[in-house]
Amino acid sequence: MKTTLPIKPQHTANADPVLIVNGTVLDPARNFQGAAEVLLVDGKVAACGTGLSAQAPRARRIDAAGCLVTPGLIDMHVHLRQPGQEHKETIATGAAAAVAGGFTTICCMPNTTPALDNDTQIEYVLTQASRAGLCQVLPMGAITKGRQGSELAEIMLMHEAGAIGFSDDGVGVGSAAVMAKALQYIKMFDGLLSQHCEEPTLSGGSMHAGTAALRLGLGGIPAAAEELMIARDLLLNRRIGARYHVQHVSTAGAVDLIRQAKRRGESVTAEVTPHHLLLTDDLCAGYDTSFKMNPPLRSRSDVEACINGIIDGTLDCLATDHAPHAPEEKQREFDQAPFGIVGLETALPLYAKALIDPGHIIWLKLIELMSHRPAVVLGLKDRGSLAVGCRADITVIDPAAQWQIDPTKFYSRSSNTPFSGWQVRGRVRTTIVAGQVVFENSGQTSGQAPGNRGSRP
Repeated sequence: MKTTLPIKPQHTANADPVLIVNGTVLDPARNFQGAAEVLLVDGKVAACGTGLSAQAPRARRIDAAGCLVTPGLIDMHVHLRQPGQEHKETIATGAAAAVAGGFTTICCMPNTTPALDNDTQIEYVLTQASRAGLCQVLPMGAITKGRQGSELAEIMLMHEAGAIGFSDDGVGVGSAAVMAKALQYIKMFDGLLSQHCEEPTLSGGSMHAGTAALRLGLGGIPAAAEELMIARDLLLNRRIGARYHVQHVSTAGAVDLIRQAKRRGESVTAEVTPHHLLLTDDLCAGYDTSFKMNPPLRSRSDVEACINGIIDGTLDCLATDHAPHAPEEKQREFDQAPFGIVGLETALPLYAKALIDPGHIIWLKLIELMSHRPAVVLGLKDRGSLAVGCRADITVIDPAAQWQIDPTKFYSRSSNTPFSGWQVRGRVRTTIVAGQVVFENSGQTSGQAPGNRGSRP
């Protein structure tokens, strides 16, 4: 019989002071890495330094020996399925998965049923997230009504209701005229537009258009589908200058387009996912739908280009594109099964495997890409740093912990992942949101860790 989740919803009152000791602090916002203590008072970072015990003798002490103490992780790209598809995920179960993965802030996409395309839907998500009392959930509003790509949604009303940005994620905005209007409108209040870059007339396949697809007899999605839409949007935005963000980059050509635009000083940022750094399209050979996602897994050269884009700063953020689906949906034939995999609970160690273990980057850079840079892109000035006065969102990480990914232990309502059974290194020990501990892991291996997949916190 499974035990209760080690997840603790926040209280309404201010938390007691917390003092984190004996850890190595990583604060990429200040380019700081070293031994230090962190004091949290009234939901804010009160101090970061040494000898802080005297300032809060009654504070709860968290021993972070052997661990990294970092700003809370931020995921710009998740799917929480509520409203309308609660059998896959709810805001509460998604938030539980998030804090188990070290995320203190997540941005949920609008491809729900109905879509998040008006202020009432935005308010609904914020209310449900508040009730869950775990991480902060910031909704993305739809760019177009119903995500149909033809008429702009009530963007300003959603912005005023709390939408963190705008996207039709799951599909790209195919009309250049509609995209130009969206960029112009969002530019008026310095909003963020996040684009799923897939030219619609080139979509319709179920995996990357390459030799593997030909062998398997499956329809392909060419790299050009991603690159054409990025090129079009960059050209449109060159004259507008809105904050334009490219979601889940997957091709070498896309990385190069973004690199060249940045060199020209254009307003563009971009994200990449773990699966596009670790997996390639040849893994679809067994018709295993765990490897079906959109954008699809690409070639080895595309993977290498994405890694190089991280190393040289072309790609700004690491996201998950957490996309839960019910088992019976993923058990359909490959070309009929839905796209997507879950990722909130496995992102940190998978990014470590893709980027740190081979020596591409160090932990300080990884935390920059998973916390500080997403905060900057989203305009969240009170997080992504351990500077005094910042929101007390903290992730404590054991970088040496080795464990095996076991989907039966996920806190998400779904378990569709291609990484089942992978041996990984690096695990979240404690997650603190607004000064309150919402998740603790005592350090057991995956087989011993408490879990209760699908239950509500």
